Amino acid sequence: MSRVRELRDTLIIGDRKGADLYRRIFVVSAFGGITNLLLEHKKSGEPGVYALFANDDSDHGWLDALTRVADAMSQAHNAVLDNQGDRALAEDFVRDRIEGARSCLFDLRRLCSYGHFRLSSQMMIVRELLAGLGEAHSAFVTTLMLRRAGVNARFVDLSGWRDETEYSLEERISRALADVDLTRELPIVTGYAQCREGLMREYDRGYSEVTFSNIAALTKATEAIIHKEFHLSSADPALVGADAVRKLGHTNYDVADQLSNMGMEAIHPNAAKILRQSNVALRVTNAFDPADPGTLIDDQPAQQPAVEIITGLDVVALELFEQDMVGVKGYDSAALEALKRHKVRIASKTSNANTITHYVEASLKTVRQVITDMERAFPSADINARSVAIVSAIGRDLSGLGCFSAGLRALEDAGIDVIAAHQTTRSVDIQFVVPRDAVETAIKALHSTLIGSTEATKLDEAA
Repeated sequence: MSRVRELRDTLIIGDRKGADLYRRIFVVSAFGGITNLLLEHKKSGEPGVYALFANDDSDHGWLDALTRVADAMSQAHNAVLDNQGDRALAEDFVRDRIEGARSCLFDLRRLCSYGHFRLSSQMMIVRELLAGLGEAHSAFVTTLMLRRAGVNARFVDLSGWRDETEYSLEERISRALADVDLTRELPIVTGYAQCREGLMREYDRGYSEVTFSNIAALTKATEAIIHKEFHLSSADPALVGADAVRKLGHTNYDVADQLSNMGMEAIHPNAAKILRQSNVALRVTNAFDPADPGTLIDDQPAQQPAVEIITGLDVVALELFEQDMVGVKGYDSAALEALKRHKVRIASKTSNANTITHYVEASLKTVRQVITDMERAFPSADINARSVAIVSAIGRDLSGLGCFSAGLRALEDAGIDVIAAHQTTRSVDIQFVVPRDAVETAIKALHSTLIGSTEATKLDEAA
Protein backbone atom coordinates (compact mmCIF):
# COMPACT_ATOMS: atom_id res chain seq x y z
CA MET A 1 0.00 0.00 0.00
CA SER A 2 2.93 2.35 0.50
CA ARG A 3 3.45 2.08 -3.28
CA VAL A 4 -0.20 2.71 -4.10
CA ARG A 5 0.67 5.54 -6.50
CA GLU A 6 2.47 3.02 -8.68
CA LEU A 7 -0.54 0.73 -8.45
CA ARG A 8 -2.81 3.59 -9.51
CA ASP A 9 -0.83 4.10 -12.71
CA THR A 10 -0.56 0.39 -13.57
CA LEU A 11 -2.91 -2.00 -11.83
CA ILE A 12 -5.88 0.19 -10.93
CA ILE A 13 -5.99 2.56 -13.91
CA GLY A 14 -3.21 1.71 -16.37
CA ASP A 15 -4.63 1.78 -19.91
CA ARG A 16 -8.23 1.46 -18.72
CA LYS A 17 -10.77 4.12 -19.63
CA GLY A 18 -14.47 4.63 -19.08
CA ALA A 19 -16.42 1.50 -18.19
CA ASP A 20 -13.25 -0.63 -18.15
CA LEU A 21 -12.24 1.06 -14.89
CA TYR A 22 -15.13 -0.54 -13.02
CA ARG A 23 -16.71 -3.93 -12.28
CA ARG A 24 -13.94 -4.52 -9.75
CA ILE A 25 -13.68 -4.30 -5.97
CA PHE A 26 -10.38 -3.55 -4.21
CA VAL A 27 -9.89 -4.75 -0.63
CA VAL A 28 -6.94 -2.94 0.95
CA SER A 29 -4.64 -3.48 3.90
CA ALA A 30 -3.08 -0.76 6.04
CA PHE A 31 -0.04 1.23 4.92
CA GLY A 32 3.25 -0.51 5.68
CA GLY A 33 4.11 -0.65 9.39
CA ILE A 34 0.86 0.89 10.65
CA THR A 35 -0.67 -2.33 11.98
CA ASN A 36 2.62 -3.12 13.75
CA LEU A 37 2.37 0.24 15.52
CA LEU A 38 -1.29 -0.33 16.38
CA LEU A 39 -0.92 -3.90 17.72
CA GLU A 40 2.63 -5.22 18.00
CA HIS A 41 5.44 -5.83 15.54
CA LYS A 42 4.62 -9.03 13.70
CA LYS A 43 8.20 -10.32 13.70
CA SER A 44 10.05 -8.69 16.59
CA GLY A 45 7.09 -8.55 18.99
CA GLU A 46 7.83 -4.90 19.85
CA PRO A 47 4.67 -3.63 21.60
CA GLY A 48 2.30 -1.27 19.83
CA VAL A 49 -0.74 0.56 21.20
CA TYR A 50 -2.64 -2.66 21.96
CA ALA A 51 0.21 -4.41 23.75
CA LEU A 52 1.05 -1.30 25.79
CA PHE A 53 -2.61 -0.77 26.72
CA ALA A 54 -2.97 -4.41 27.75
CA ASN A 55 0.06 -4.15 30.04
CA ASP A 56 -0.47 -0.58 31.19
CA ASP A 57 1.14 0.01 34.58
CA SER A 58 -0.29 3.54 34.90
CA ASP A 59 2.47 5.27 32.92
CA HIS A 60 0.09 5.47 29.92
CA GLY A 61 2.75 4.53 27.38
CA TRP A 62 -0.05 3.59 25.00
CA LEU A 63 -0.93 7.28 24.63
CA ASP A 64 2.49 8.08 23.22
CA ALA A 65 2.19 5.02 20.98
CA LEU A 66 -1.13 6.26 19.64
CA THR A 67 0.48 9.61 18.84
CA ARG A 68 3.21 7.75 16.94
CA VAL A 69 0.49 6.01 14.92
CA ALA A 70 -1.05 9.36 14.01
CA ASP A 71 2.35 10.70 12.90
CA ALA A 72 3.02 7.57 10.82
CA MET A 73 -0.40 7.81 9.17
CA SER A 74 0.23 11.46 8.29
CA GLN A 75 3.60 10.60 6.82
CA ALA A 76 2.02 7.79 4.77
CA HIS A 77 -0.80 9.80 3.24
CA ASN A 78 1.35 12.89 2.61
CA ALA A 79 3.65 10.67 0.54
CA VAL A 80 0.66 9.51 -1.53
CA LEU A 81 -1.51 12.61 -1.89
CA ASP A 82 -0.36 15.66 -3.87
CA ASN A 83 -3.40 17.93 -3.50
CA GLN A 84 -3.43 20.05 -0.33
CA GLY A 85 -7.20 19.77 -0.02
CA ASP A 86 -6.96 15.98 -0.08
CA ARG A 87 -4.19 16.09 2.51
CA ALA A 88 -6.36 18.22 4.78
CA LEU A 89 -9.23 15.73 4.46
CA ALA A 90 -6.86 12.88 5.30
CA GLU A 91 -5.53 14.77 8.35
CA ASP A 92 -9.08 15.34 9.56
CA PHE A 93 -9.84 11.66 9.07
CA VAL A 94 -6.80 10.59 11.10
CA ARG A 95 -7.59 13.11 13.85
CA ASP A 96 -11.18 11.87 14.15
CA ARG A 97 -10.19 8.18 14.31
CA ILE A 98 -7.18 8.56 16.60
CA GLU A 99 -8.88 10.91 19.06
CA GLY A 100 -11.97 8.70 19.00
CA ALA A 101 -9.87 5.66 19.85
CA ARG A 102 -8.04 7.59 22.55
CA SER A 103 -11.31 8.63 24.21
CA CYS A 104 -12.69 5.12 23.92
CA LEU A 105 -9.67 3.54 25.63
CA PHE A 106 -9.68 6.16 28.38
CA ASP A 107 -13.39 5.57 29.03
CA LEU A 108 -12.92 1.80 29.04
CA ARG A 109 -10.11 1.94 31.58
CA ARG A 110 -12.11 4.30 33.77
CA LEU A 111 -15.16 2.04 33.58
CA CYS A 112 -13.11 -1.01 34.54
CA SER A 113 -11.69 0.80 37.58
CA TYR A 114 -15.01 0.24 39.38
CA GLY A 115 -14.35 -3.47 39.74
CA HIS A 116 -17.60 -4.78 38.31
CA PHE A 117 -16.16 -4.67 34.80
CA ARG A 118 -13.12 -6.67 33.71
CA LEU A 119 -10.72 -5.15 31.20
CA SER A 120 -9.52 -8.63 30.20
CA SER A 121 -12.96 -9.47 28.80
CA GLN A 122 -12.80 -6.43 26.49
CA MET A 123 -9.27 -6.79 25.12
CA MET A 124 -10.24 -8.64 21.94
CA ILE A 125 -12.70 -5.87 21.12
CA VAL A 126 -9.94 -3.31 21.76
CA ARG A 127 -7.66 -5.23 19.41
CA GLU A 128 -10.29 -5.18 16.68
CA LEU A 129 -11.00 -1.48 17.20
CA LEU A 130 -7.32 -0.61 16.82
CA ALA A 131 -6.68 -2.93 13.87
CA GLY A 132 -9.55 -1.37 11.92
CA LEU A 133 -7.95 2.09 12.12
CA GLY A 134 -5.16 1.12 9.72
CA GLU A 135 -7.34 -0.30 6.95
CA ALA A 136 -9.87 2.52 7.22
CA HIS A 137 -7.09 5.09 6.81
CA SER A 138 -5.52 3.44 3.74
CA ALA A 139 -8.92 2.86 2.07
CA PHE A 140 -9.95 6.50 2.64
CA VAL A 141 -6.65 7.86 1.31
CA THR A 142 -6.71 5.56 -1.72
CA THR A 143 -10.24 6.75 -2.50
CA LEU A 144 -9.12 10.41 -2.37
CA MET A 145 -6.16 9.68 -4.63
CA LEU A 146 -8.27 7.86 -7.24
CA ARG A 147 -10.98 10.52 -7.27
CA ARG A 148 -8.30 13.13 -7.96
CA ALA A 149 -7.20 10.96 -10.91
CA GLY A 150 -10.72 10.95 -12.37
CA VAL A 151 -11.92 7.57 -11.06
CA ASN A 152 -15.32 7.41 -9.38
CA ALA A 153 -13.91 5.61 -6.34
CA ARG A 154 -16.06 4.95 -3.29
CA PHE A 155 -14.79 4.48 0.28
CA VAL A 156 -16.47 1.41 1.81
CA ASP A 157 -15.79 1.21 5.54
CA LEU A 158 -16.51 -2.20 7.07
CA SER A 159 -14.77 -1.34 10.35
CA GLY A 160 -18.02 -0.52 12.15
CA TRP A 161 -16.78 2.90 13.31
CA ARG A 162 -19.46 4.56 15.46
CA ASP A 163 -21.95 1.94 14.25
CA GLU A 164 -24.23 0.78 17.05
CA THR A 165 -25.73 -2.07 15.01
CA GLU A 166 -24.25 -5.55 15.30
CA TYR A 167 -24.03 -7.52 12.06
CA SER A 168 -22.68 -10.86 10.95
CA LEU A 169 -19.81 -10.68 8.45
CA GLU A 170 -22.13 -11.49 5.57
CA GLU A 171 -24.64 -8.85 6.69
CA ARG A 172 -21.89 -6.25 7.15
CA ILE A 173 -20.59 -6.81 3.61
CA SER A 174 -24.02 -7.05 1.98
CA ARG A 175 -25.29 -3.84 3.57
CA ALA A 176 -22.12 -1.91 2.74
CA LEU A 177 -22.25 -2.91 -0.93
CA ALA A 178 -26.04 -2.90 -1.35
CA ASP A 179 -26.29 0.46 -3.14
CA VAL A 180 -22.92 0.37 -4.91
CA ASP A 181 -23.21 0.49 -8.70
CA LEU A 182 -20.27 -1.60 -9.85
CA THR A 183 -20.73 -0.44 -13.45
CA ARG A 184 -19.96 3.16 -12.48
CA GLU A 185 -18.22 3.00 -9.09
CA LEU A 186 -14.96 1.47 -7.89
CA PRO A 187 -15.32 0.38 -4.24
CA ILE A 188 -12.20 0.64 -2.06
CA VAL A 189 -13.00 -1.61 0.88
CA THR A 190 -11.34 -1.97 4.28
CA GLY A 191 -9.61 -5.29 4.86
CA TYR A 192 -10.92 -5.37 8.42
CA ALA A 193 -14.65 -5.93 8.95
CA GLN A 194 -16.32 -5.57 12.35
CA CYS A 195 -18.82 -8.37 12.81
CA ARG A 196 -20.56 -10.55 15.35
CA GLU A 197 -18.16 -13.44 14.71
CA GLY A 198 -15.08 -11.40 15.66
CA LEU A 199 -12.55 -11.90 12.86
CA MET A 200 -9.47 -11.40 15.01
CA ARG A 201 -10.58 -13.98 17.54
CA GLU A 202 -10.41 -16.61 14.82
CA TYR A 203 -7.84 -15.27 12.33
CA ASP A 204 -5.92 -12.56 14.20
CA ARG A 205 -3.96 -10.62 11.55
CA GLY A 206 -5.11 -12.86 8.71
CA TYR A 207 -8.54 -11.20 8.76
CA SER A 208 -8.13 -9.17 5.53
CA GLU A 209 -7.95 -12.30 3.37
CA VAL A 210 -11.08 -13.66 5.02
CA THR A 211 -12.89 -10.38 4.31
CA PHE A 212 -11.59 -10.48 0.73
CA SER A 213 -12.74 -14.07 0.11
CA ASN A 214 -16.19 -13.45 1.59
CA ILE A 215 -16.67 -10.40 -0.65
CA ALA A 216 -15.65 -12.46 -3.69
CA ALA A 217 -18.07 -15.25 -2.73
CA LEU A 218 -21.01 -12.95 -1.93
CA THR A 219 -20.63 -10.93 -5.14
CA LYS A 220 -20.09 -14.13 -7.21
CA ALA A 221 -16.87 -12.72 -8.62
CA THR A 222 -15.41 -14.24 -11.75
CA GLU A 223 -12.00 -14.30 -10.12
CA ALA A 224 -10.42 -13.37 -6.80
CA ILE A 225 -6.94 -11.90 -7.20
CA ILE A 226 -4.40 -11.39 -4.43
CA HIS A 227 -1.87 -8.74 -5.44
CA LYS A 228 1.50 -9.19 -3.75
CA GLU A 229 4.83 -7.43 -4.10
CA PHE A 230 6.36 -10.45 -5.84
CA HIS A 231 5.44 -13.47 -7.89
CA LEU A 232 4.68 -16.73 -6.10
CA SER A 233 8.02 -18.35 -6.92
CA SER A 234 9.97 -21.56 -6.35
CA ALA A 235 12.01 -19.89 -3.58
CA ASP A 236 12.86 -16.48 -2.20
CA PRO A 237 14.52 -14.62 -5.11
CA ALA A 238 16.63 -12.60 -2.68
CA LEU A 239 18.07 -15.84 -1.35
CA VAL A 240 18.62 -18.09 -4.37
CA GLY A 241 18.78 -15.39 -7.04
CA ALA A 242 16.13 -13.81 -9.27
CA ASP A 243 17.46 -15.71 -12.31
CA ALA A 244 17.28 -19.07 -10.54
CA VAL A 245 13.70 -18.97 -9.25
CA ARG A 246 10.66 -19.90 -11.30
CA LYS A 247 7.19 -18.48 -11.10
CA LEU A 248 4.79 -21.25 -10.09
CA GLY A 249 2.21 -20.31 -12.73
CA HIS A 250 -0.26 -22.98 -11.62
CA THR A 251 -0.66 -24.90 -8.36
CA ASN A 252 -3.45 -26.13 -6.11
CA TYR A 253 -4.95 -25.51 -2.69
CA ASP A 254 -3.04 -28.42 -1.18
CA VAL A 255 0.25 -26.65 -1.91
CA ALA A 256 -1.22 -23.37 -0.64
CA ASP A 257 -2.06 -25.08 2.67
CA GLN A 258 1.49 -26.43 3.02
CA LEU A 259 2.88 -22.95 2.35
CA SER A 260 0.59 -21.54 5.03
CA ASN A 261 1.86 -24.14 7.50
CA MET A 262 5.41 -23.01 6.72
CA GLY A 263 4.56 -19.38 7.45
CA MET A 264 4.51 -18.41 3.76
CA GLU A 265 0.84 -17.77 3.20
CA ALA A 266 -0.40 -17.43 -0.34
CA ILE A 267 -3.83 -17.14 1.29
CA HIS A 268 -5.28 -18.06 4.68
CA PRO A 269 -6.57 -21.67 4.56
CA ASN A 270 -10.07 -20.63 5.66
CA ALA A 271 -10.17 -17.92 3.02
CA ALA A 272 -9.14 -20.45 0.38
CA LYS A 273 -11.89 -22.78 1.59
CA ILE A 274 -14.52 -20.07 1.11
CA LEU A 275 -13.37 -19.44 -2.47
CA ARG A 276 -13.13 -23.13 -3.27
CA GLN A 277 -16.65 -23.85 -2.02
CA SER A 278 -18.00 -20.83 -3.93
CA ASN A 279 -16.33 -21.87 -7.20
CA VAL A 280 -14.43 -18.60 -7.40
CA ALA A 281 -11.05 -18.90 -9.09
CA LEU A 282 -8.05 -17.62 -7.10
CA ARG A 283 -5.02 -15.95 -8.64
CA VAL A 284 -1.87 -14.59 -7.00
CA THR A 285 -0.11 -11.90 -9.01
CA ASN A 286 2.77 -9.46 -8.72
CA ALA A 287 1.04 -6.11 -8.28
CA PHE A 288 3.96 -4.34 -9.95
CA ASP A 289 3.96 -6.63 -12.98
CA PRO A 290 0.30 -6.25 -14.01
CA ALA A 291 0.76 -7.69 -17.49
CA ASP A 292 1.79 -11.07 -16.07
CA PRO A 293 -1.10 -13.47 -15.28
CA GLY A 294 0.60 -14.64 -12.07
CA THR A 295 -0.21 -18.00 -10.48
CA LEU A 296 -3.59 -19.72 -10.66
CA ILE A 297 -4.58 -21.75 -7.59
CA ASP A 298 -7.34 -24.32 -8.01
CA ASP A 299 -8.20 -27.96 -7.22
CA GLN A 300 -6.51 -29.45 -10.28
CA PRO A 301 -3.83 -32.13 -9.77
CA ALA A 302 -0.42 -31.82 -11.38
CA GLN A 303 -0.04 -33.15 -14.90
CA GLN A 304 3.29 -34.63 -13.86
CA PRO A 305 5.18 -34.96 -10.53
CA ALA A 306 7.41 -31.99 -9.67
CA VAL A 307 8.86 -30.04 -6.76
CA GLU A 308 7.35 -26.58 -7.00
CA ILE A 309 8.75 -24.60 -4.09
CA ILE A 310 11.43 -24.73 -1.38
CA THR A 311 10.86 -22.72 1.79
CA GLY A 312 12.05 -22.66 5.40
CA LEU A 313 10.71 -21.84 8.84
CA ASP A 314 12.50 -21.22 12.15
CA VAL A 315 11.03 -23.46 14.85
CA VAL A 316 11.80 -24.89 18.29
CA ALA A 317 12.07 -28.67 18.58
CA LEU A 318 10.30 -29.59 21.82
CA GLU A 319 11.26 -33.18 22.69
CA LEU A 320 9.49 -35.33 25.29
CA PHE A 321 11.36 -38.57 26.11
CA GLU A 322 9.91 -41.10 28.54
CA GLN A 323 11.28 -44.64 28.69
CA ASP A 324 7.95 -45.95 30.03
CA MET A 325 5.87 -44.29 27.31
CA VAL A 326 5.67 -47.33 25.05
CA GLY A 327 2.24 -48.95 25.22
CA VAL A 328 0.80 -46.24 27.50
CA LYS A 329 -1.87 -43.82 26.31
CA GLY A 330 -2.16 -40.15 27.26
CA TYR A 331 1.32 -38.72 26.75
CA ASP A 332 0.46 -37.10 23.44
CA SER A 333 -2.81 -35.54 24.63
CA ALA A 334 -1.22 -34.04 27.76
CA ALA A 335 1.56 -32.49 25.67
CA LEU A 336 -0.99 -31.05 23.24
CA GLU A 337 -3.00 -29.57 26.12
CA ALA A 338 0.10 -27.73 27.38
CA LEU A 339 0.83 -26.37 23.90
CA LYS A 340 -2.77 -25.29 23.43
CA ARG A 341 -2.86 -23.62 26.84
CA HIS A 342 0.03 -21.37 25.84
CA LYS A 343 -1.32 -20.83 22.30
CA VAL A 344 1.69 -22.41 20.63
CA ARG A 345 1.38 -23.29 16.94
CA ILE A 346 2.63 -26.69 15.86
CA ALA A 347 4.34 -26.73 12.46
CA SER A 348 5.20 -30.44 12.48
CA LYS A 349 5.39 -33.46 14.75
CA THR A 350 7.15 -36.83 14.89
CA SER A 351 7.09 -39.70 17.39
CA ASN A 352 8.43 -43.17 18.08
CA ALA A 353 8.10 -45.70 20.91
CA ASN A 354 9.33 -43.40 23.69
CA THR A 355 9.79 -39.94 22.16
CA ILE A 356 7.39 -37.25 20.95
CA THR A 357 8.87 -34.21 19.20
CA HIS A 358 6.77 -31.16 18.38
CA TYR A 359 8.29 -28.55 16.07
CA VAL A 360 6.65 -25.36 17.26
CA GLU A 361 6.63 -21.73 16.19
CA ALA A 362 7.08 -19.86 19.47
CA SER A 363 9.59 -17.91 21.53
CA LEU A 364 11.92 -19.77 23.86
CA LYS A 365 10.23 -17.98 26.77
CA THR A 366 6.86 -19.46 25.83
CA VAL A 367 8.42 -22.87 25.22
CA ARG A 368 9.93 -22.81 28.71
CA GLN A 369 6.45 -22.23 30.14
CA VAL A 370 5.20 -25.24 28.18
CA ILE A 371 8.09 -27.32 29.50
CA THR A 372 7.19 -26.36 33.07
CA ASP A 373 3.63 -27.61 32.54
CA MET A 374 4.83 -30.81 30.90
CA GLU A 375 7.30 -31.51 33.71
CA ARG A 376 4.44 -31.36 36.18
CA ALA A 377 2.47 -33.84 34.09
CA PHE A 378 5.46 -36.14 33.48
CA PRO A 379 7.87 -35.80 36.43
CA SER A 380 10.07 -38.68 35.29
CA ALA A 381 10.29 -37.58 31.64
CA ASP A 382 13.29 -35.93 29.98
CA ILE A 383 12.05 -32.77 28.25
CA ASN A 384 14.25 -30.39 26.28
CA ALA A 385 14.03 -27.72 23.59
CA ARG A 386 16.32 -26.77 20.73
CA SER A 387 16.22 -23.95 18.19
CA VAL A 388 16.22 -25.45 14.68
CA ALA A 389 14.68 -24.84 11.26
CA ILE A 390 12.45 -26.85 8.93
CA VAL A 391 13.24 -26.65 5.22
CA SER A 392 10.44 -28.06 3.11
CA ALA A 393 10.19 -29.19 -0.51
CA ILE A 394 6.57 -28.80 -1.63
CA GLY A 395 4.65 -29.80 -4.75
CA ARG A 396 1.26 -31.06 -5.89
CA ASP A 397 2.74 -34.51 -6.51
CA LEU A 398 6.21 -35.62 -5.40
CA SER A 399 5.71 -39.32 -6.08
CA GLY A 400 8.40 -41.25 -7.99
CA LEU A 401 10.95 -38.42 -8.01
CA GLY A 402 13.29 -39.75 -5.32
CA CYS A 403 13.31 -36.31 -3.72
CA PHE A 404 13.80 -37.61 -0.20
CA SER A 405 17.12 -39.32 -0.91
CA ALA A 406 18.18 -36.61 -3.38
CA GLY A 407 17.48 -33.94 -0.79
CA LEU A 408 19.50 -35.74 1.87
CA ARG A 409 22.45 -36.06 -0.52
CA ALA A 410 22.22 -32.38 -1.45
CA LEU A 411 22.28 -31.32 2.18
CA GLU A 412 25.16 -33.66 2.95
CA ASP A 413 27.13 -32.29 -0.02
CA ALA A 414 26.47 -28.77 1.33
CA GLY A 415 28.00 -29.82 4.66
CA ILE A 416 24.72 -29.65 6.58
CA ASP A 417 24.03 -32.04 9.44
CA VAL A 418 20.39 -33.11 9.00
CA ILE A 419 18.76 -33.46 12.43
CA ALA A 420 15.60 -35.18 11.18
CA ALA A 421 13.63 -35.73 7.98
CA HIS A 422 10.25 -37.13 7.06
CA GLN A 423 7.73 -37.38 4.23
CA THR A 424 4.01 -38.08 4.54
CA THR A 425 2.19 -40.68 2.49
CA ARG A 426 0.29 -37.94 0.62
CA SER A 427 3.53 -36.95 -1.17
CA VAL A 428 2.97 -33.21 -1.20
CA ASP A 429 5.87 -32.16 1.03
CA ILE A 430 9.18 -33.37 2.47
CA GLN A 431 10.55 -31.76 5.62
CA PHE A 432 14.22 -31.59 6.55
CA VAL A 433 15.10 -30.39 10.06
CA VAL A 434 18.45 -28.59 10.06
CA PRO A 435 20.42 -26.32 12.42
CA ARG A 436 18.92 -22.86 12.41
CA ASP A 437 22.08 -21.19 11.16
CA ALA A 438 22.08 -23.52 8.12
CA VAL A 439 18.58 -22.75 6.84
CA GLU A 440 19.63 -20.43 3.99
CA THR A 441 22.32 -22.80 2.78
CA ALA A 442 19.82 -25.67 2.93
CA ILE A 443 17.23 -23.80 0.84
CA LYS A 444 19.84 -22.99 -1.81
CA ALA A 445 21.09 -26.58 -1.93
CA LEU A 446 17.61 -28.11 -2.16
CA HIS A 447 16.45 -25.59 -4.76
CA SER A 448 19.47 -26.26 -6.93
CA THR A 449 19.06 -30.03 -6.71
CA LEU A 450 15.28 -30.52 -6.69
CA ILE A 451 14.18 -27.64 -8.91
CA GLY A 452 17.10 -25.98 -10.63
CA SER A 453 19.06 -28.81 -12.21
CA THR A 454 16.86 -31.80 -13.07
CA GLU A 455 14.44 -32.10 -15.93
CA ALA A 456 12.26 -34.44 -13.86
CA THR A 457 11.37 -31.71 -11.37
CA LYS A 458 10.68 -28.84 -13.74
CA LEU A 459 7.44 -27.00 -13.22
CA ASP A 460 4.56 -27.91 -15.45
CA GLU A 461 4.81 -24.78 -17.56
CA ALA A 462 2.00 -25.92 -19.80
CA ALA A 463 -0.33 -25.66 -16.81
